[in-house]
Amino acid sequence: MKIHIANGHVIDPANQIDAPHDVFIAAGRIVAVGRAPDGFTANRTIDARGLIVAPGLIDLSARLREPGYEYKATLESELTAAVAGGVTSLACPPDTEPPLDEPGLVEMLKHRARNLNLAHVYPHGALTIKLKGQTLTEMGELAEAGCVAFSQANTQVRDTQVLLRALQYAATFGHSVWLQPQDGYLAGEGVAHDGEVASRLGLAGIPVLAETVAISTMLQLVRATGVRLHFARISSAAGLALIDEARARGIAVTCDVSVNHLHLCDVDIGYFNTHCRLQPPLRSHTDRDALRRALADGRIDAVCSDHTPVDDDAKQVPFGEAEAGATGLELLLPLTLKWAQEMKLPLATALARITSDAARILGIAAGTLRPGAAADVCIIDPRAPAPVSRESLRSQGKNTPFLGLELTGCARYTLTDGQVVFERR
Repeated sequence: MKIHIANGHVIDPANQIDAPHDVFIAAGRIVAVGRAPDGFTANRTIDARGLIVAPGLIDLSARLREPGYEYKATLESELTAAVAGGVTSLACPPDTEPPLDEPGLVEMLKHRARNLNLAHVYPHGALTIKLKGQTLTEMGELAEAGCVAFSQANTQVRDTQVLLRALQYAATFGHSVWLQPQDGYLAGEGVAHDGEVASRLGLAGIPVLAETVAISTMLQLVRATGVRLHFARISSAAGLALIDEARARGIAVTCDVSVNHLHLCDVDIGYFNTHCRLQPPLRSHTDRDALRRALADGRIDAVCSDHTPVDDDAKQVPFGEAEAGATGLELLLPLTLKWAQEMKLPLATALARITSDAARILGIAAGTLRPGAAADVCIIDPRAPAPVSRESLRSQGKNTPFLGLELTGCARYTLTDGQVVFERR
């Protein structure tokens, strides 16, 4: 299939392109940006007049719920949601049931994803067996099966000796480790940010100290092992400051933030809105504003959806009993555009955080429209209304704090490997 994307404005942060260009695709690859190759005859022409032509979006954290949690979502429903949101590549944490701690599970997941032919799936392998933080997994075998990194998802390795051994092993064989920094003992049974809102509502709090202590410990272990460590979903200004200091001393770590934490703070819990029950918790407005600035200036490397579809029964309970998580694959693009507009940032900066910057962290050859690259493309209508409702969400999970909000900007077309996998009518 040969496709000509005509009259669009190309924004490709990886190649510093921000100008009107045509894009030409053949055999699943970008063959030219600008002038058509000699003898090129398109089977299909997409008129992108008034639209943005960008690399397909890359989401660094999206739970697909298979295997084991199909009552919350299915691989098909969530990958359909992904391409509707312009996401062509995504990393999925290992907290399935059973967890992704055996090569056969990883191979099955990748096989099913390939058969659906919607978006590319990059699994994270479990760092420890059953995510229990006790025994290391066979990382080499999991990497051969297709894992691009190793993670504990939202669980912690409480035994520091085990964590040290895991990072030593990963460093020896060049594996990347992604950790969500939270000290399990300090977090305890907390469900919200330890502040005035939690006190007023009578909710058990999770102090910022839980994040900073975990980050401090992990940074010491990085210095000792030299492992490639990515901090997943930073939530506080204090935690960010520790990472800044470490980088200033030459410690090479990366970090991301959830798109929810760019727009919301603990005040948005309101009267026990369980859609705001997230992990990590929504912090203070000061923390939120610090995260917004850090993402703008590049101290936070990328933004993710932290997509976590939850069934209605797990949200329609008291706040303290609700399951943490929000659906976000379809909201990553409009919420990132909203952040950029409010911060008065160029569109290229915003798109970099969910394309080329995310690809660099994930270590994949994606997030670019460079000739020769896979033709993963998102064609964006930046002015189109994007109302958020249960009916508009294609994800099986309808749990989001943004229900009822009308956002702006959406994917008009999504192409994966040169095939149109989504088209908004």
